Amino acid sequence: MQCTSFPDDLVGLQADWLRTYRMLAARPATAGTTPLRRRLITLSCAISTHPYWSGPARTAGGPAELRRAAGARAWARAA
Repeated sequence: MQCTSFPDDLVGLQADWLRTYRMLAARPATAGTTPLRRRLITLSCAISTHPYWSGPARTAGGPAELRRAAGARAWARAA
């Protein structure tokens, strides 16, 4: 298995995305979720257009590996 090293800013964006998603999931549908939904869209765009993805041949599992790398960071800040 190849170890992929992601830039800190990209991992940070993904960790923010995961935290925002958890906050959205925890809110009732009637609690005004628009700001969180907009934040998810902004973060998704920033992640998908990050210069890392335009580098030489990235593996197909890249996004999944990124989510795993960011998961620990997101949980650490949530605590």
